[in-house]
Amino acid sequence: MPKVSIIGAGLAGAEAAWQLAQRSVAVELYEMRPDKMTPAHHSEYFAELVCSNSLRAAGLENAVGLLKEEMRRLNSLVIQTADETAVPAGGALAVDRERFSGQMTQRLRAHPLIRVWRQEVRQVPPAGRGIVIIASGPLTSDSLAASVEQLTGETHLAFYDAAAPIVTWESVDMSRAFWASRYDKGDADYLNCPMTRDEYARFYEALISAQTAEIKDLERGGGLAVFEGCMPIEVMAGRGEQTLLFGPLKPVGLQDPACGQRPYAVVQLRKENLAGTLLNLVGFQTRLKWGEQQRVFRLIPALRQAEFVRFGVMHRNTFINAPKLLRADYSLKKRPELFFAGQISGVEGYVESAASGLTAGLNAWRRINGRETLVFPAETALGGLARHVAGSPSQDFQPMNINFGLLPPWPERIRGKREKNAKIAQRALSALDGFMVEQGIG
Repeated sequence: MPKVSIIGAGLAGAEAAWQLAQRSVAVELYEMRPDKMTPAHHSEYFAELVCSNSLRAAGLENAVGLLKEEMRRLNSLVIQTADETAVPAGGALAVDRERFSGQMTQRLRAHPLIRVWRQEVRQVPPAGRGIVIIASGPLTSDSLAASVEQLTGETHLAFYDAAAPIVTWESVDMSRAFWASRYDKGDADYLNCPMTRDEYARFYEALISAQTAEIKDLERGGGLAVFEGCMPIEVMAGRGEQTLLFGPLKPVGLQDPACGQRPYAVVQLRKENLAGTLLNLVGFQTRLKWGEQQRVFRLIPALRQAEFVRFGVMHRNTFINAPKLLRADYSLKKRPELFFAGQISGVEGYVESAASGLTAGLNAWRRINGRETLVFPAETALGGLARHVAGSPSQDFQPMNINFGLLPPWPERIRGKREKNAKIAQRALSALDGFMVEQGIG
């Protein structure tokens, strides 16, 4: 029976393993946790979500919503499990973090063609060992990262990512909070914690003067290299007192029922689990020291007695110079039997990582069967993401979330952005449906 080795059981590795096993390919799945943990992981579960519990927007007028729908049509385990473990989150797809990872782990371990090895892989397997998918994630161990660096001849690249803290619902002062969605659209899925101008001023001063955890390396130009899409709140605050009011603390579209007016600032909390007993501070990714997180975030009136069950942390994201090293099928140019998937391959985000794992898994299956590997149509989100990863070599390559700018523009001028995006999405799904029939996948 054909066999593929997969290093890493995160979102990408888990998705790749499922795609292969469902096509009668035996999988050797290696995961170093729990024997060796990372700075950001908390469990031994596969596909653990270490930052937010949100897979971002659900609608087709958003590029990540389109990417999720394309993956549904390709029977993605990650998206299926996310749909089954979803928690209310307005227009986003958010999940019960523990149920999601637990269910992913259970399904993979129960598959008769997936064999799990709980051990660290310290080196890239040498040529001649069959097809391998490296999906070790942004927290790749130092030894494996060094081996990848030696193989590719490239100094590995990296930036820092951060996670937000989680508090218990029962510790929130509900007399200073209210459930609502912006402009009362959809269900009231967010718990809003309003602040007056004076309360915000005290919070802001404490935030920008708080002590941060030491980061030993990866200083770029005298400042910390961070991913713009997941910026620590204290870094964002450092750009100016008003910055947060146009970002995660914006009060637009909300009205405080206690006074009937729009608050000066609003901190939003989102359910972490289906029972609603745990809440995530939306947009509060941070690298503040843990004691400082309690001191500063308890200046938010509704959180004065907040019980923190998980503090925000910061961790390094390692990725390769994909445009120089990878093809659009996620295989290494110098070793076609070796694939990279997930954030180490140069994609950014939960859904994007799983999507790259899905594509790498499909292409490993194709290669085993002596067939040409797949590159999804340029009109699709899957194709746009792959072409970004395998784009023109650049000295300044950075991971990127899926966006409509990675797809061909709509040929006609359309005034409304949502209408234009909806047409691009429908074009993508039509192209994908035709491609799946043509290639015999699904």
